[in-house]
Amino acid sequence: MQAFHVSLAFCTVLMLSLAIKLWLASRQMRHVHAHRAQVPAPFDATIPLDAHQRAADYTIARTRFGMLSESFSTAVLVGWTLLGGLDALNIQLRNAVLPWGGEMVYQLALFGAFGLISALLEMPLEWYKTFRIEQHFGFNRMSLGLFLGDQAKGLLVGGLVGLPLLAAVLWVMQATGSFWWLWAWALWTGFMLLMQVLYPTVIAPLFNRFTPLADAELANRIQTLMQRCGFQAKGLFVMDGSRRSAHGNAYFAGMGRAKRVVFFDTLLERLQPPEVEAVLAHELGHFSHHHVRRRMALVIGLSALGLALLAWCAGQTAFYQGLGVQPNLLAPNHALALLLFLLATPPFLYFVGPLMAQLSRRDEFQADAYACRQASPQQLSSALLKLYEDNASTLTPDPLYARFYYSHPPASERLAALARA
Repeated sequence: MQAFHVSLAFCTVLMLSLAIKLWLASRQMRHVHAHRAQVPAPFDATIPLDAHQRAADYTIARTRFGMLSESFSTAVLVGWTLLGGLDALNIQLRNAVLPWGGEMVYQLALFGAFGLISALLEMPLEWYKTFRIEQHFGFNRMSLGLFLGDQAKGLLVGGLVGLPLLAAVLWVMQATGSFWWLWAWALWTGFMLLMQVLYPTVIAPLFNRFTPLADAELANRIQTLMQRCGFQAKGLFVMDGSRRSAHGNAYFAGMGRAKRVVFFDTLLERLQPPEVEAVLAHELGHFSHHHVRRRMALVIGLSALGLALLAWCAGQTAFYQGLGVQPNLLAPNHALALLLFLLATPPFLYFVGPLMAQLSRRDEFQADAYACRQASPQQLSSALLKLYEDNASTLTPDPLYARFYYSHPPASERLAALARA
């Protein structure tokens, strides 16, 4: 493997993926705009024209912003790699930290500095998305102080959780020989499983308030549904999602006996109890069909392949030089290799996205079918229509764009399947 070939492959895939993203986004905007003037026939009796047009405008605004964001991210990626940004950062920290801090401190400092700079580069885009797009369409409820507080807490939690894990991975890479990736994979798998337990009870409450569901009638209805489905949860909670956004949602968190059901307060404000029951039945369908376990198993399996590939790349000088970095001669390259790998792989993984989206849509249809057996199909349809309207989800996406990106079936397909149930 030669450095030129690595650079060529990386540039080709990066530019091709960006071109496809921009092309698909353009298709999406044209298609949504072309169908903006009229509500599609299956929805004309339930969705007002102004709501349909608001959803079209929101979709176009988000898609246009996505094009800008993707172009900026691509430029930043080229800056970190081929233009030598990561190499310059590595040289500065290696010379400044290594003499007094040692190898581990230098490698952690490299990751920390990279993460901080990346967060600062992305913050203006996040601000614009929140305080321009989301606020313009009535979704944002965050103050600037809350926004900045979330950013700071995110960095702090990332450091407190991520740096010890990173230190453990770097030690494994140094101490366990050529098959270090197997030990790192076991460590990563254990961490993922641990986070399934810790996130809902330790990390999520740092950002949102979770209170027990106070509506006794709704709680009884949900408990009856879960007993009927053979599902146990540690509690039913309401999350103050309205502090940040008007979007509504519901989800399960945790694993095993630590599972908990969480409703956004915005969801409960909008839906009636039978509709909430139907939405929850859909979520229970994912557990009944073992979708969550299968996805976790897939992620664990792919992480093993990724770490094995990283182990091979880390030993190739061309891997570093082809991505704009000179490997260290008198210092370990483990952090450098890991950073480069994390930077270089997303453009390649982009082309796996359509397959993953297709599998996700299949799971959603299965969960809907399960919900229809455990609750009312009409109530699920009614709930989805309200959520489509409230979240300004377009009813007329470009078919190819939807096939490439949508993790959930388009509204027309999903509601048609529910009507046949």
